[in-house]
Formats: sequence, structure tokens, C-alpha cells
Amino acid sequence: MKNKVLLFIILLYSTLAFSQQKVTWEDLSNVKYTEKYFHNYDEYFKYPTFLPSVMDLEGKQIKITGYFFNIAPEQGVYILSKTPMSSCFFCGQGEPNTVIELQCEETPNFKTDAIVSVTGKLRLNSDDVEHFNFIIENCIVELTN
Repeated sequence: MKNKVLLFIILLYSTLAFSQQKVTWEDLSNVKYTEKYFHNYDEYFKYPTFLPSVMDLEGKQIKITGYFFNIAPEQGVYILSKTPMSSCFFCGQGEPNTVIELQCEETPNFKTDAIVSVTGKLRLNSDDVEHFNFIIENCIVELTN
């Protein structure tokens, strides 16, 4: 009996340790922005302050659904967006928290605007203007039916 209880606890822990948390775009909206000057670029950028609910997601395995952008596949540049390309952040239609940089383990082969689910580790970025505020590392991209 003791072994069965121990086995149950180990299985429960391993399931919880490797499961991902389903995240919505609304969950990522809890960010305040201020203009901050970056000397290296001689420009002002929107500087994020992540609120506690977003900070709690840092380093967690998450799953989120959105529109896939195949920006520069030869350079490994892929983006997940809350909205299709025609109305995305780059067209002036939203805040930086409506796009996520994807750092994929394997090269995804989807067309722009395909609706996909992405699973991976969320990293928050506030200081490196070469990258997005949200980055999903080691992600796996799957077509959503």
C-alpha cells in the first residue's frame, strides 16, 4: 500500500511539473507602457512594466493560440499575433502585448495567418529592443483545427 501511495504521488508530481498552462491574449494584456529613451538607437520605445499576473507566467510552460506570421524563415523569425496580419501590431493596430516572438525547436512550415497553438516556455523581455516583450522559447507550433 505504501508503494502505491508513493507511486501515485510521483505520477501526480510529474504530470503537474510538465503540464502547460493555457494562456489567453487577455492574460498578457496586464502590461503598462511608458516611453523610454534608448541611447544606442537615439529613439524612444514603449517600455513595458509587467503587472503581477503577467510576472507569474515568467518561465512557465504555456500554451496560446493565435495567428502565425512567417516573417523571415531563412533567419528563423516567426511571430504569433492576436490578430491577422492585416490588422496586427505592425500596422499600428495594437500594443506590443498582442505579438509574441517564437523561438522554435523545429522549423514551422505554416503560411502567414494560419491559426496555430504554440506551446513553450514564456520569457518576459523589457530591456532588449531587438526582441519582443513576450518570447516563447523552445516552442512547438501546431495547426489548430
